[in-house]
Amino acid sequence: MTGRETIFALSSGAGRAAIAVLRISGPAAQSIVAVLAGSCPPPRHFAARTLRSPDGGEAIDKAGVIWLPGPATATGEDMAEFHIHGSEAVASHLFRVLTGFDGVRLAEPGEFTRRGFINGKLDLVEAEGLSDLLAARTEAQRRQAMQQFLGGSSAIIETWRSRLIAALAAVDAVVEFSEEGDVAGVADQAWRNDAQALIDDMQRAVARAGRAESLRRGLRVVFAGAPNTGKSSLLNALAQRDVAIVSPLAGTTRDSIEVLLDLDGVPVVLTDTAGLRDGSADDIERQGMARTRRFAGEADLVVWLWSRDVAGSDVVAEGVRPDIVVETKSDLGLGPTDGGESNQISTLSGEGMAAFVERLSAFVKARVGLGEAAVIVRERQIQAVEESIRFLNDALSQPIGALELVSADLRGAATALARLTGRIDVEDWLDDIFSRFCIGK
Repeated sequence: MTGRETIFALSSGAGRAAIAVLRISGPAAQSIVAVLAGSCPPPRHFAARTLRSPDGGEAIDKAGVIWLPGPATATGEDMAEFHIHGSEAVASHLFRVLTGFDGVRLAEPGEFTRRGFINGKLDLVEAEGLSDLLAARTEAQRRQAMQQFLGGSSAIIETWRSRLIAALAAVDAVVEFSEEGDVAGVADQAWRNDAQALIDDMQRAVARAGRAESLRRGLRVVFAGAPNTGKSSLLNALAQRDVAIVSPLAGTTRDSIEVLLDLDGVPVVLTDTAGLRDGSADDIERQGMARTRRFAGEADLVVWLWSRDVAGSDVVAEGVRPDIVVETKSDLGLGPTDGGESNQISTLSGEGMAAFVERLSAFVKARVGLGEAAVIVRERQIQAVEESIRFLNDALSQPIGALELVSADLRGAATALARLTGRIDVEDWLDDIFSRFCIGK
């Protein structure tokens, strides 16, 4: 399948740079190269050419030109690339020239990748992996995105689907020859064993998906505690800049403040919250404390901070379940509590900070589970797998020998997995998925 229009976009970053890459895809790609570069270079050969406007031959730029005939391209269509000097003036002039060609227009966000999907160059899970790869900020996010983009997840999903189709074929064959002996009973037990094994595999993938989603968006770590226990100071110290206002006045922080941090390759969203205390008459502060409790309940990990210069702050507030408890302000020189080892830190002197970061990192890595790669990572993918599991459970609940009903349920389970990779019936998802890409991808 080929798009009727030819599209173009800058695939490299906008702004001043040594080189900018402009991509073209569609039926007019070759003729555009021939007109602007004087002739079309051999396929897949990088050629230095002077680009000239079609009206009068004014020089646009000295550029590298690559001609890529389809279907062996990223979009499955004829493509070309102009490697121009990274000047905004050069790019803008070339844009104006290209829009002067009939049937040529600027690409929409994600349109190159969408055409690649439509033309069978990648499936929907691989496309979503590419989207995550483009947005990746940390090493762990990159690895997870590459698992999907390179087809690792799709291969597993296709194995599930192949097992379903094999079971469906066996059941349908028995339906056709159901009068021959006890063949129906034997086949019934065989598909049930296969279905249960497949349910177990998919349920493990769903269980792993929650951690994978946390890795995609960033693990949410909430700092909670009484007012003046050092939450804002700790946030500033970890962010290495003044993000939150620090004041000795109780109730200074009245709303949440978030900072994205790369913690040993894992994206972490640190959240400073309003201090929790009883008896506040300030309505805004009470609203802030209500948010603190909500954020703590939704967090992936909660750190409770307390200090001995704030009476009663060592008592965790009702309803808050901390994963880590830390005593702050060790620079006050009060020593360990009860004569034992204490998780003490000081953002002023730096004491205990390295140990705290190491402990926090260990908790984060354990929570996201960086061992086995996740098969599914997005809500859309989770829904499709859960739908397939529901169909399989429906099949297992059918009476012994009701193979016509079993066949319908197995077919529904296979269809749900086909939607997952985009084989069928995914039109409603396409605009949402590809609109998240940048222009040029």
